[in-house]
Amino acid sequence: MSDGIVLGDNQYGKAETRLVRIYRDTERHELRDINVSTALRGDFSAAHLYGDQANVLPTDSQKNTCYAFAKQHGLREIEDYALTLGRHFVHDVEPVHGARIEVEEYGWERVPVDGVGHNHTWTRRGTEVRTTVVTVEGDQACVVSGLRDLVLLKSTGSEFAGFRTDPYTTLAETHDRVMSTSLAARWRYAGTEVAWGKTWASVRTLLLSRFAEVHSLALQQTLWEMGRAVLRDHQEIAEIKLSAPNRHHFVVDLAPFGLANDNEVFFPADRPYGLIECAVTREDGPEACPAWRAVPGFA
Repeated sequence: MSDGIVLGDNQYGKAETRLVRIYRDTERHELRDINVSTALRGDFSAAHLYGDQANVLPTDSQKNTCYAFAKQHGLREIEDYALTLGRHFVHDVEPVHGARIEVEEYGWERVPVDGVGHNHTWTRRGTEVRTTVVTVEGDQACVVSGLRDLVLLKSTGSEFAGFRTDPYTTLAETHDRVMSTSLAARWRYAGTEVAWGKTWASVRTLLLSRFAEVHSLALQQTLWEMGRAVLRDHQEIAEIKLSAPNRHHFVVDLAPFGLANDNEVFFPADRPYGLIECAVTREDGPEACPAWRAVPGFA
């Protein structure tokens, strides 16, 4: 007799497989450094209900596939790598009907020697991470790319005034403030025939330039202008989401020391912080895919 309780949606996979791929085709080596997570969906109810593993491909096998595919199929662009992995799991592993592949890429720069980047020595490039999330369902694939932990700061060109107040408001208006954030951005593509690296670099450049150039009356306005610039220049992108914690910089009171402080010395506070998020989309854009709805960090 049924007790009215049933198994809901489920998936399983191997999270955060660290992988470094070095290309040694020439004396000038190339380096790719990634973190990849796989998740498979299919008929795995027996594993949950009865402990029957007959349809379960071990997560260790998924990890090994990530390593092997980095050699067999290459790792030039993380989007191509994720698509290849996802299609393999869906098309070649019979119980699997859907796969979600998430890849983070960590940037490295060549160490300069006599003004030239060294052939086989690198230094890690800050905190910024390039990201992609790919979902494959049957013959359908969806690609979401982006970046996170891109730390930005402008020392002027930002205001915050005219805001609503209530009995608990103590914040003073300002027409000249430091604006800083650690930006996360995700954008979804309308298809899969994309020059991934070139497009990602272009989007990043647009985000940086708009952050710098827009005279900001609010961080919300800046995010809107950043997102709008991306969609204007890239028809292959259907929508972009941006998340920006406001890294507050408070002017230090130097009066007790007999010193003036004309927006020169600040205390950078890491918490609490304002968190501003928005999506910029096309009115006639394609419907969002599961990878988009599953993007963390956004409403």
